[in-house]
Amino acid sequence: MADETQREGVAAAMRRINDAWLGGHVDDLAAMVHPDIVKIDVAGETAVVSLRYEMLYERSGKRYRATGRDLWVFERDGPAWLAVWRTMLDLDENPA
Repeated sequence: MADETQREGVAAAMRRINDAWLGGHVDDLAAMVHPDIVKIDVAGETAVVSLRYEMLYERSGKRYRATGRDLWVFERDGPAWLAVWRTMLDLDENPA
């Protein structure tokens, strides 16, 4: 089990990611996300983003490991990219 210092470090990383996302500073995320987990394909006014994830979490006193992929579709609207569809694929969840 992680000690409190480790938990605080991870919590701080998550706050930085969340703050960058919510603040519209998406470019800042690159320094906080492993480059192998994100794949982006753009065709004209449409982009598809696939993000691989693995997470450990605790619920009702039990630990779980979840893995899978988020798949997002974006459409260009003027200078902005708007998310128009999202799904989760390859979901797997097991006791950790």
